[in-house]
Amino acid sequence: MSMAKAVARLAEEAELQLRGGQWQPNPADRALTEQAASDLADAVGPPDVQQDVPEIERLERLRTALAVLAVTIARVHGHLAWFLAAASTALAPVLHWRALPSDSSRSSPASPRRRCDCRAGLRKGAATPVGGAARLGAGRRTRG
Repeated sequence: MSMAKAVARLAEEAELQLRGGQWQPNPADRALTEQAASDLADAVGPPDVQQDVPEIERLERLRTALAVLAVTIARVHGHLAWFLAAASTALAPVLHWRALPSDSSRSSPASPRRRCDCRAGLRKGAATPVGGAARLGAGRRTRG
């Protein structure tokens, strides 16, 4: 399963929990998710500029996004920690991708398709429970 699909499924599960009342984020969690969503968006960057960014910088941005998730996980518990940890797990392959240019004796960096898949997953996470669905208790709005 692709990283983007894994995060999309996770987001759907979180939406169900929010709507079903099993997950009721408090104001502090909502504020933290707003900040995390903003930090994720900053780390990944907009899709239209990806072609201008060198490959190694793209990988650095993906790893920075995972660091954002890790730092946020350290500050929360409960359903929000579950969601962020599951998102981090889905995106963990990024940590195994090589940042150095390939040569004949080493494995190559992740394919552009896999990097794109990871960015899509991060954007999905920033646009749904991390950045959107967790705000249901405070009035829902979507982030693109």
